Amino acid sequence: MKPPSDSRALRAYTRFVAGSTFVLLLAGGVVTSTGSGLAVPDWPLSFGQWMPPMEGGVLYEHGHRMIAAFVGSLIVVEALWLWRAEPRRWVRSLGWMALAGVVVQGLLGGLTVLLRLPTAVSVSHAGLADLVFGLTVAIAVVTSRSWLEVDEVERPVDGGTPALATIAAGTAALVWLQIVLGAVVRHTGSGLVIPDFPLAYGELVPPLASRAVQLHFAHRVGGVIVAIAAGWVAWRTWRAHRGSSPLVRPAALLALLVIVQIGLGGWTVLSHKDPLVTTAHVGTGALIFATVVVLALRSRRHLALSPAPAHPPITPRVDLAGAR
Repeated sequence: MKPPSDSRALRAYTRFVAGSTFVLLLAGGVVTSTGSGLAVPDWPLSFGQWMPPMEGGVLYEHGHRMIAAFVGSLIVVEALWLWRAEPRRWVRSLGWMALAGVVVQGLLGGLTVLLRLPTAVSVSHAGLADLVFGLTVAIAVVTSRSWLEVDEVERPVDGGTPALATIAAGTAALVWLQIVLGAVVRHTGSGLVIPDFPLAYGELVPPLASRAVQLHFAHRVGGVIVAIAAGWVAWRTWRAHRGSSPLVRPAALLALLVIVQIGLGGWTVLSHKDPLVTTAHVGTGALIFATVVVLALRSRRHLALSPAPAHPPITPRVDLAGAR
């Protein structure tokens, strides 16, 4: 089998794609935070043209479409580049998955407009955005120089139960579910139904009389669960692998981002959903998801689940025929 591609250009390109996808995600957050989702009522054109007057909400919505077209083109090139240059089949599959995801994402974006912001489609659009971002980050990780240079024989043993990679992957799933729940809160108009923070109507548990309050409070509870899971991952990484910077760096970043995210969540409520704060909350959630994905992948790559088998001793062969 050919060795994995060690192209500096490919590595730089995958990072650029991941960064551009994050910018697209932020642009989508701005559209929702400013209430500009229906500023352009048609799709795929905008007011029947390719370039409408960029004023008011049209600037945000059509700008989002332009960034989406650019990022979609980048992901097409990335998938084709991986197909041509990458011998690892599973890495090529990641490229095709990202391409399929961005195509579906574009269609969901169009349906969101044409169907006038139905909650189910809008939430699916938001949830898939983070999955596509996670895929582009994963591609950047597995094509990186640090990934290719790992000595599979000399990897340290994880030793913990469950394995760090398993904990990180589970945490990534929790983070994504929390992102989806946050999207439900945003797209059902439940973001300010509980007007105070950190308490809820001055209590730890508010009266759960309405569906909106239930959704909002569930999102807060989900934030606590994610914080505990992320804290466990970070602590486990630091305690067992503090000498491994490829693992400690994302673990430390994860802990920091979770603290920032909790503050942004409270600030979103107290600022009455200021668009800048709300968009920062969306973006930080995406960064948390990407960081856990990085940690899960690196821990799977850099740590062995069991010690490498020892080589059996070599017994000298005696030629009995020659001895006679």
